[in-house]
Amino acid sequence: MRIGLGILFFLIFLAVWSLVTFGGFVSPLFLASPVRMVEEGWSLLTEYGFSYDIAITIWRVLGGFVLAALVAVPLGIAMGAWKAVEAFFEPFVSFARYLPASAFIPLLILWAGIGETQKLLVIFIGAVFQIILMVAVAVGQTRRDLVEAAYTLGAGDNGVVRRVLIPSAAPQIAEILRLVLGWAWTYVIVAELIGSSSGIGHMIVDSQALLNTGQIIFGIIVIGLIGLISDFLFKEANRRLFPWSLA
Repeated sequence: MRIGLGILFFLIFLAVWSLVTFGGFVSPLFLASPVRMVEEGWSLLTEYGFSYDIAITIWRVLGGFVLAALVAVPLGIAMGAWKAVEAFFEPFVSFARYLPASAFIPLLILWAGIGETQKLLVIFIGAVFQIILMVAVAVGQTRRDLVEAAYTLGAGDNGVVRRVLIPSAAPQIAEILRLVLGWAWTYVIVAELIGSSSGIGHMIVDSQALLNTGQIIFGIIVIGLIGLISDFLFKEANRRLFPWSLA
């Protein structure tokens, strides 16, 4: 039922799009028709090597996201487990998470140039502080009765963290990573809009200069499809790794 309703929405959206474009309500200059979009997308894939742009963008997202997770998850767990660590880091993390990653692009270009490092850092900055704070909150919300029971049974602080806090918060941490991965796609496109010679964002900028809305829409749809697939894979992995969280 849920899948059917989801498909129905896309069919309605496609029907309205077709009506607006084929009916002449909007000029093709401003909005390509679905057929034109497919034609332009096929041309991108077969003639202009768009598959490479897709691959490089996916690599950038995963690279920056993994780097952010490797830093943020342990630090977030430490902040949620120990009040002194939270008191030390929380003011700066709360401040930094409101800073837009795109605002750092001019500085990052000066520091790292316009190569891959700059794009990875944009994604890293955009994701790391969000993950830290959300993981800290998830760990800090662990049921107190579980913690007290562990202490009663003789566990020390480190044992409570390893055997109670981390296992209890693991499903929430995995869900946090799934959500932030979606945000990482917005950061990579912004990074590729400036000073890039490859990637989906670069293709969109080139298409905008040529007033080719078909290619622009195709690029946007590709991003959405990749995000949908990655979201499904994340959900499936979480379901298999943490089946108790579905109860």
